Amino acid sequence: MTKIVLDTDVLIDVLRGREAVRAFLEDAADRFVPCCSVISVAELFVGMYPEEERATRALLDGLVILPVTQDMAEVAGRFKRRTKTRRLELADCLIAATAFVEGATLATGNVKDYPMHDITVVKAR
Repeated sequence: MTKIVLDTDVLIDVLRGREAVRAFLEDAADRFVPCCSVISVAELFVGMYPEEERATRALLDGLVILPVTQDMAEVAGRFKRRTKTRRLELADCLIAATAFVEGATLATGNVKDYPMHDITVVKAR
């Protein structure tokens, strides 16, 4: 089964109970292996309140957590270098590179954050 890498915003929306995103994730889980990058794990923990930890861990336990490899880091560097906008964050490049190296689709609520033509990006809403 093909993987789908869930962007951090998708995970946050699931944790906030956004029904449309939950429905998207349930549908995607029927067709894809739901994954996220360790970068998203770090981003979740940066903004998490202590009372949210249990729900966050439960969500993460249901996903395949993908580490950042050297190949992914190199691809992320190339993504960042060739994209002229300063708005493109290195964390987003690493998440995109994870999808690229894994041959996965990237699901996000912010398609504009991923201008790379090398990956398949779908809107998770």
